[in-house]
Amino acid sequence: MQRHFVQELDALKTNLIKMGSLAEQAISDAIRALLERQKKLAEQVVAQDQQIDSFEVTIDDEVVDLLALQQPVATDLRFIVAASKINNDLERIGDHAVNIAESALACSDLPPLKPMVDITQMAQITKNMLRDSIDGFIHNNAAVCKAVLKNDDIIDDLNKKVVHDVIEIMRENPAKIEQALEVIRVSRNLERVADLATNIAEEVIFMAEARVVKHHLGDSEVQGS
Repeated sequence: MQRHFVQELDALKTNLIKMGSLAEQAISDAIRALLERQKKLAEQVVAQDQQIDSFEVTIDDEVVDLLALQQPVATDLRFIVAASKINNDLERIGDHAVNIAESALACSDLPPLKPMVDITQMAQITKNMLRDSIDGFIHNNAAVCKAVLKNDDIIDDLNKKVVHDVIEIMRENPAKIEQALEVIRVSRNLERVADLATNIAEEVIFMAEARVVKHHLGDSEVQGS
């Protein structure tokens, strides 16, 4: 029975890693489709979201079975609870990748706006946050996930800057409203992905250290679970 339990935990972790890889690739491809105006790549991101959704269903079933049949405790229970939340976060990241891909399609035939420079910076930081949070999960590394938390404020500030700059563009040139609104949409989707990457990092810290970390709190402000 114990061997079977360990095998089920390993299967759950493997599926989460696969799902994380798909979500990470979806974000990367969606951004590349936007910046390089690749319609086919954007369409591919939209089509492949079904794979992420399929993993979410499978992982949900695995979590329910483990909780109902194995009655896990301590470290194993923390892992399963964290896995359930990470599963939901990754599915939502996939949805945000689709949103960005749809904006890429909408912008593909429109002239680019200057705020794309900030979008590029946001995208790079966000992708790094997502990669590090997933790596932290794979290696049960709380330290790398604590570093992820520190970048969330940077993304929030960049999002505010993009929205402010784009609003000014719309005021000065109403003809650019269509692509301007898509840039705001992309910025807000990236901001949400960064939030979700932060959520994943927090779950990894909980899993590894049995501590609940709130947004924007330093190590000295960690609350016991």
